[in-house]
Amino acid sequence: MGIAESILLTIATAATPLLIAAMGELVVERSGVLNLGVEGMMVMGAVCGFAAAALTGSPWMGVFGGILAGVVMSLLFAFLTLSIATNQVATGLSLTLLGLGLSGMIGESFVGSAGRKLPVLDLPVLSDLPLVGRLVFGQDPIFYMSIALTLGVSWFLFRTRAGLTLRSIGDSHSSAHALGISVIGYRYLAVMFGGACAGLAGAHLSLVYTPQWVENMTAGRGWIALALVVFASWRPLRVLAGAYLFGAVTIGQLHAQALGFGIPSQLLSSLPYLATIVVLVLISRNRRLTLMNTPASLGQPFVPER
Repeated sequence: MGIAESILLTIATAATPLLIAAMGELVVERSGVLNLGVEGMMVMGAVCGFAAAALTGSPWMGVFGGILAGVVMSLLFAFLTLSIATNQVATGLSLTLLGLGLSGMIGESFVGSAGRKLPVLDLPVLSDLPLVGRLVFGQDPIFYMSIALTLGVSWFLFRTRAGLTLRSIGDSHSSAHALGISVIGYRYLAVMFGGACAGLAGAHLSLVYTPQWVENMTAGRGWIALALVVFASWRPLRVLAGAYLFGAVTIGQLHAQALGFGIPSQLLSSLPYLATIVVLVLISRNRRLTLMNTPASLGQPFVPER
């Protein structure tokens, strides 16, 4: 395997959890809900995915366990913010803190345990093609899920009646409610979908990216996923491009450390987060770009009239 092919493979692997988590959050925010608990759902998906795979011996049960953990966490968030109308920002932050603490407790007995890695696709002829062989035909199954998820979300939001309804709720939940649309019902489904995606992204970390459990192994990826949604101005295909851009930054700093550049390793490790801050600052300077696709009801509580 050539150096270029190896770098492209590692970029794809690093970008996949960011893409999945950001795609789920995009759907949540398109419904008008702001869930800052992505990091907590991701880390719970990582620990529960690893635990399920270790206890059953099946990495696919680990994938299911990660998704289930994300959905359960999202239901807690949905109940608090949608059913009893708590503040979405405060609840999301609390969810992240809960996830980080709970995952450390659950994963304590799994530290140092051997992981169960998802097998990669291996097509004898196609996988041997130069440069693109392993990149296109030799990836793990979650990579292909992430691409299908991107296309599916794009089609759903802009080509289906249900997607149009979801976007209308995000733009004006009061008007949608006046038309007889179940605002709370749609938002519950959107939040659960976002939780499933965050859980799957976490499972990818502990079953593919580094098949082991390490406390706080998400390392801020949930926050990067949140920034990606804004960076992409709530458009799925732009999220795809942004995820791979941030994946390249993450892998770039690892290669820079390996080559022994005279730059402190701590500074290199902070590059993905510095890039996130720079991107958000640049976007915030363009008021028109910021407001172009922002759901008008984002973060606003909705209490239907009795």
